[in-house]
Amino acid sequence: MATAAFPKKPAAKMNVTPVAYTTHDFEVSSYLPEIFRGVGVSMKHFFDNTRDMLRGQRPDPVLERYDDGITTISYPEQKRPYPERFRGVHRLTTRQDGSMRCVACLCCSTACPAQCIFIDAGEYPPGDSRRGYERYPVRFVIDELRCIFCGYCVEACPCDAIRMDTGMHPVPYDSRDQFIYDRDLLLSIKGSGGTFETINPRHEPGEPGFPGVTRDHSH
Repeated sequence: MATAAFPKKPAAKMNVTPVAYTTHDFEVSSYLPEIFRGVGVSMKHFFDNTRDMLRGQRPDPVLERYDDGITTISYPEQKRPYPERFRGVHRLTTRQDGSMRCVACLCCSTACPAQCIFIDAGEYPPGDSRRGYERYPVRFVIDELRCIFCGYCVEACPCDAIRMDTGMHPVPYDSRDQFIYDRDLLLSIKGSGGTFETINPRHEPGEPGFPGVTRDHSH
C-alpha cells in the first residue's frame, strides 16, 4: 500500500547580512587602531568633563539630565540622595548629657536574625544613681559583614539607643577586622541630622512625663 507524501515547504529566506571579509594583517591582529580609538574617546570625555568642572558647568549627575558625554559621581564628594528610610551604618545614640542611651537589655542582639550583635552588659559602680535599674554595655560589637540591614535591632530597642539613620553605607575595607564596629566607633558616628542624639523626643527617668518606673516613682 503506497503512502501519500506530504508536500515540502519552500525554504525560508535566511535573515542574514553578508559581511565583507577582513584581511587579518598585522594592523588588524595587533588591535592597535581600536586601542588608540578607545583611548581617544576616553581622553575626549576626560577633557570635556574637566573643562566643564573648572567652568562650573558640569551637570549634576544626580539631579540633572545630560545629553552627551559621560558624567560620573565623584564619591564621596557627590552622593546620590538616599530615601528618608534608608538603612545605613549603625550608630549608638547618646543623651543630652553625653552618656550612652543603651541599657544593655540585649533586645537588639536577641531580635537580630543574623546574630551579628554582641553585647557584654555591666553594672554601674556603687553610688551611681542609675545602679540597680539600668545597665550599660561594657562591649558592644556589630559585625557589618554578617548584618543584613533588616532594621530589626532598631525596632526592638526600647530606648532608641541604636539607629540606622546615618545615611552612610559601609566603605570597602581591605580586611575583615575593619568591618567589626565596636562601641566607641558606633558612638562616634553622627546621624543624618548631624547630632549624636536621637531625633525622637524621649523623656528620661526623673523628668516630667517619663512613662516608666524609676527608683522614686513606681506604679
